[in-house]
Amino acid sequence: MELKRVVVTGLGALTPIGNTKEEFWEGLISGKSGAAPITYYDTEKFKTKFACELKGFNATDFLDRKEARKMDKFAQYAMVASDEAIADAKLDLDEVNKLRVGVIWGAGIGGLETFQQEVLNFAEGDGTPRFNPFFIPKMIADIAPANISIKHGFMGPNYTTVSACASSANAMFDALNSIRLGYCDVVVTGGSEAAVTIAGMGGFNAMHALSTRNESPETASRPFDGTRDGFVLGEGAGALILEEYEHAKARGAKIYAEVAGGGLSSDAHHMTAPHPEGIGVVEVMKNCLENANLKPEDVDHINTHGTSTPLGDVAELKAISKVFGNHAKSININSTKSMTGHLLGAAGAIEAISVILAMEHGVVPPTINHTTVDERIDPELNLTLNKAQKREVKVAMSNTFGFGGHNACVVFKKID
Repeated sequence: MELKRVVVTGLGALTPIGNTKEEFWEGLISGKSGAAPITYYDTEKFKTKFACELKGFNATDFLDRKEARKMDKFAQYAMVASDEAIADAKLDLDEVNKLRVGVIWGAGIGGLETFQQEVLNFAEGDGTPRFNPFFIPKMIADIAPANISIKHGFMGPNYTTVSACASSANAMFDALNSIRLGYCDVVVTGGSEAAVTIAGMGGFNAMHALSTRNESPETASRPFDGTRDGFVLGEGAGALILEEYEHAKARGAKIYAEVAGGGLSSDAHHMTAPHPEGIGVVEVMKNCLENANLKPEDVDHINTHGTSTPLGDVAELKAISKVFGNHAKSININSTKSMTGHLLGAAGAIEAISVILAMEHGVVPPTINHTTVDERIDPELNLTLNKAQKREVKVAMSNTFGFGGHNACVVFKKID
């Protein structure tokens, strides 16, 4: 069976450094930090008092007030980003065969704020179970693609992938295969997350996963830096329209890039820590290149998982050196989490959009906040430190890994 080619025809981004695709890109290339003191709740007793929140976002600017109240933030974010991507793709919703349009979404947690609030309300009451009738529909992780599907009448495959921080990269790989194998003509894919909450921050603090650089939040996310002390939690959504190549060509769609392939693997090592030698990461990148029929020397740019944790950054760069050999020194490597923070289940989608835009504009966004060399990191690797670098990017890879040892990798190339 001959696999169909798959291309990207629409992008939508709602991020801590920009609430549209264009604003997101401007934030990236200018080296903007999205980190700031948390505004959602009183942080006085919390170890970490900052995060990468959305700025100036109001759901009712985009959604009917009544509908917005029925959605957790993570689902609101999904609706806004997917609407931007659909509009960007110029999909004619009256002409497209909606039986062959799917929605495959990623979320690592889902409606955490909704769950938190309902449980707190119950705990503060007299023991009578007075729960909101929308509690479960707002909380469940699959509700984001369901809402997108219901709004637009898309009747193809519809589900959420949950693999912690690899969730939206998993979703993109599933979307790719749904089109490759002929099940869909178009898939709305991506991911969203809204975990900047009392429970989210408290839980990650308890694991010692978050930076506690409260005196300088904007510099706290510092992947590859010798003084990094944990990741910075972010929120938002990224959406991509994947489309069968001939279908896109027939309607004269703008094509951003071809989705060349993807890969999945497991560390099979630890609940939260990466394998110190990056064994699973080596496998996922090898799988991705093989799936895409590409050689290591074809890759120009890698947006790493690069969360700014002491163990993870080193393990990933070791894996890159193993897979790419001497060519690793010729690749522009970066971590856009230095600017956006870690968007958990939405990270893969947001970072895929970054590499696609780097390909379009010929500029690789920087890894900001680097001040101190980590002696464990190969100094010959180009980590695109502190300033964007002009570079023709023909092939770009995005790595995303999650608690539980989940590894996902997607690679894009300029269309022939």
